[in-house]
Amino acid sequence: MVRGKIEVKRIENATSRQVAFSKRRNGLLKKAFELSVLCDAEVAVIVFSQKNRLYEFSSSDMQKTIKKYQKHAKGALTNTTEVEQYMQQLKHESADMAKKIETLEASQRRLLGHDLDPCSAQEVNQMSSQLERSLRKVRERKDQLLTEQIERLKAKERFLLEENAKLHTQCGARPCQKPLVQEKGVGAASYNWMNSSQSSSSQTINNSDQVETRLFIGPPVMRCE
Repeated sequence: MVRGKIEVKRIENATSRQVAFSKRRNGLLKKAFELSVLCDAEVAVIVFSQKNRLYEFSSSDMQKTIKKYQKHAKGALTNTTEVEQYMQQLKHESADMAKKIETLEASQRRLLGHDLDPCSAQEVNQMSSQLERSLRKVRERKDQLLTEQIERLKAKERFLLEENAKLHTQCGARPCQKPLVQEKGVGAASYNWMNSSQSSSSQTINNSDQVETRLFIGPPVMRCE
């Protein structure tokens, strides 16, 4: 015969309630004892009846078990409090970071020339000064990079001239002293010399074009000597 499921609720009859308490209390203490023996567990059970009578079972010293329980409960409570405090701190930091990001985005839009209507004359002057300082720094960095690039090119030129001299020496030829990269004045002089040569050549060609030629149609004229 299958035992029906008993609904768990308070027993109204006092006698029946006292009988059920005694049976289940003994069963609970018996199960605690079996659990401590079978599983080598530290078990402590404390039961107070309706009339405040104490019933207890402990597989070891009850006071020792209670102190251990209080220690673990306090540690768990402390950890929970620390976690809550840490979460609150993270929320505050996240809110502050969001405000900073919003402020930076607004400042960036204003520097790009957007959303300038709410700005006062003082704020516009401050942004103008900031842009001028930024532009000055950019130009200084640009000049520095160009200077470094020129120095690298000069070093490369010296290296190539030295290699060229070594190769001429190995080949027994006279080394070429003409620099690979000519100075501005030399380049201008060469350019003027080339222009003057071209102009003189073109003038000669124009003079030769001015030679008078005559066209004669008819039989050839015989010359007597």
